Amino acid sequence: MAREFFRTDRLSAQIQRELAQMIRDEMRDPRVVGVTVAEVRVARDLGHARVFVSTFSQELDLGDAVRVLDHAAPRLRGILGRRLHIRAVPKLEFIADRVAEHGSRISALINDAIDADQQGTSETGEIEPHG
Repeated sequence: MAREFFRTDRLSAQIQRELAQMIRDEMRDPRVVGVTVAEVRVARDLGHARVFVSTFSQELDLGDAVRVLDHAAPRLRGILGRRLHIRAVPKLEFIADRVAEHGSRISALINDAIDADQQGTSETGEIEPHG
């Protein structure tokens, strides 16, 4: 049983590397430029793979990128089968991974709170009274 999990982990890593390279180097659609493959989770039966994609670009609409990748999934599956030399390639499901987006938002909120806190203190470091 443990061997099955090892195989899924290994296949996940291989699919992640190959898909990242294909998206970066071979896809010409501008809606996927800057998309990274954050993680791939292959089901235990090897029939399905969830591909989590993200971006660091604020200009890129991740929802559009996922739709483009879903549309290209059959072609990407075929290429994966040839590159990985496997007969049964898992069905690919692309999912927007918004962790980086949420992290940026939280970081901005923390910076805003720090700025607001510093504006409430005088140059000597003492809190200025309001009112």
